[in-house]
Amino acid sequence: MDIQAVRRSYARWAPIYDLTFGRITGQGRKRAVSVLNALGGRVLEVGVGTGLALPAYRPGVEVTGIDASAEMLEKAREKVAELGLTHVRALREMDARKLDFPDGSFDHIAAMHIMSVVPEPERVMAEMARVLRPGGTILIVNHFAREPHENGWLPWFERKLAPLANLLGWHSDFDRARVLSTPGLTLIEEAHLPPLGMMTFLRLRKD
Repeated sequence: MDIQAVRRSYARWAPIYDLTFGRITGQGRKRAVSVLNALGGRVLEVGVGTGLALPAYRPGVEVTGIDASAEMLEKAREKVAELGLTHVRALREMDARKLDFPDGSFDHIAAMHIMSVVPEPERVMAEMARVLRPGGTILIVNHFAREPHENGWLPWFERKLAPLANLLGWHSDFDRARVLSTPGLTLIEEAHLPPLGMMTFLRLRKD
């Protein structure tokens, strides 16, 4: 997938995202934001989308959100204005492969349901590691492909959807190894989330 395909896809999804994928992905956002609220500090949300997670951050957590889709960001800005979310410091259109922030700008980073969407996820991971302070955490929530030997309806469904990545806006057969091989990051927590364990929560620490 290239960045223009992503933008076209999410321009289509923006008007209905909250009522479709937004509902399916709610558990992952809840888990990630609860961890970030406990940690506090400066948070970067990569792939903020329509801003579904923004109202859940507690006051005092300084949130910056970025997204490649102007249409999704417009929905997020509407939420911030309507709800008076003063803890949201900025919402910016940006390619996650080239983050326009200095090294070590953030205490923690969230990437929820975007790693199987972005082009070149290894570059995105490297950029997130760069702008994260030493000792900070990256929280990833995503669907990852089942192991090749696994049977059942879900692996079959993943394989069937894989050729439709550009139309859907995400890769159904995304390999978790692509986010776990970044130098300087250590996996410290992993959990499968409902519904049906389809989503995985990963917590990584910058060494």
